[in-house]
Amino acid sequence: MTTQTETGQTPSGQDYAGDVDSRQAIEILRDSPNAVLVDVRSAPEWEFVGRPDLSDLGREPVLISWQTFPGMERNPGFVSAVQGADIQPDQVVLLLCRSGQRSKHAAIALTEHGYRHCFNISDGFEGPKDPAGHRNTVSGWRANGLPWAQG
Repeated sequence: MTTQTETGQTPSGQDYAGDVDSRQAIEILRDSPNAVLVDVRSAPEWEFVGRPDLSDLGREPVLISWQTFPGMERNPGFVSAVQGADIQPDQVVLLLCRSGQRSKHAAIALTEHGYRHCFNISDGFEGPKDPAGHRNTVSGWRANGLPWAQG
């Protein structure tokens, strides 16, 4: 993991702490009791596709949409909702979406608001598409066999 400079950027020049894959994310959650997983997907995705199950760690993912369903406009209350969830700027924040794009934008936004340890889970919950155009086969939280629940 990297740290942030006074300008809000990490020493590598990124606008957030960096990328981790889903396997690294679960290890961080296991090893760091104050680390938090924020799932930034939409409510239909949490309900119908599934969500990470952190019950073995005695925790729950924090569910805050980066974009609002159905129009998928950016959620203007995202940062306020993170603050309202009592997530502190010095905590490690792991951000998850379907494939690592929305969560990257959320990591940048939180970093801009003083959160110093925001990590994008780059392979997301469902991972990238395989050659046949399907998700959940190449990588990602589900394809990697990490705990998840549906419904």
